[in-house]
Amino acid sequence: MKDSIGDKIDFTISHQYTLSIRLSTNGFSFSIYNPINDHSVFFFDYAVNANISLTANFKKLMEEYTCLQYTYKKINIVYDSLRYTTVPLEFFEEEQQEVIFYQNHPVIPQETVLYNLLRKNSVVIVFGIPKGLRKEIEEVLPTALFYHTVTPLCEYFADKSRMGNNKKIFVTLCQDRIYIVCYERGKLLFSNAFTCKAIEDRLYYLLHIWKQLGFDQVRDEMHLAGILMEKERFTEELKRFVKQVFIVNICSGYNFISSQPTSKIPFDMQALLLCEL
Repeated sequence: MKDSIGDKIDFTISHQYTLSIRLSTNGFSFSIYNPINDHSVFFFDYAVNANISLTANFKKLMEEYTCLQYTYKKINIVYDSLRYTTVPLEFFEEEQQEVIFYQNHPVIPQETVLYNLLRKNSVVIVFGIPKGLRKEIEEVLPTALFYHTVTPLCEYFADKSRMGNNKKIFVTLCQDRIYIVCYERGKLLFSNAFTCKAIEDRLYYLLHIWKQLGFDQVRDEMHLAGILMEKERFTEELKRFVKQVFIVNICSGYNFISSQPTSKIPFDMQALLLCEL
């Protein structure tokens, strides 16, 4: 067990805890949460080696943090990737998930296609994950549930979108990409992700979608979540075009224990705590 993690958490009652592991090419992270205690969430980062596969990185993670192999009440795997598509629930057929997915994405060898059913949104998130990575996870964590990173985002924002009578865009900013979901009083209008780092590129995508969906410049709202680099400049630039711009802060009912501020913790990991997936 690496460092002093065992001094922070009582693993004799790990069967009460929820373990969530986030996997991304930008880095791994995991959290351990005990809902019975004081709502403390222990969060840890793990730097990946870009010269080896995600599967090899996952093996190293499990070797270094042997506590991840304990018995947990629930284990969530959150996979961060641009390779996903959204399908209306009424049109989804499980046996056609690969056909649907590869109509929107190029075929990649050794990939497994999975899906998440989002009842609040009446949609299905279909996504790809490396076959070897899934196999390795299932071997060491056989009870793990797989989620695409946009799944907890959509479920969390669906509830927020029902407040008021206007349309809302929710933007989750990550290191090198943005996830965008748009709603009209709980109804999902749009969901997509884009690779971009520069403020100018992010503005382009957001304002293009705003215009494409016919959002009102004064009445409708834009909500920003995630890692907000140059937050003040970014929000000021947005307010030149959109009057209602807000910063999303996660529910304060959780006590995050981490070596970094909560604002640096991936937003999907925070949203996952509030979603009944």
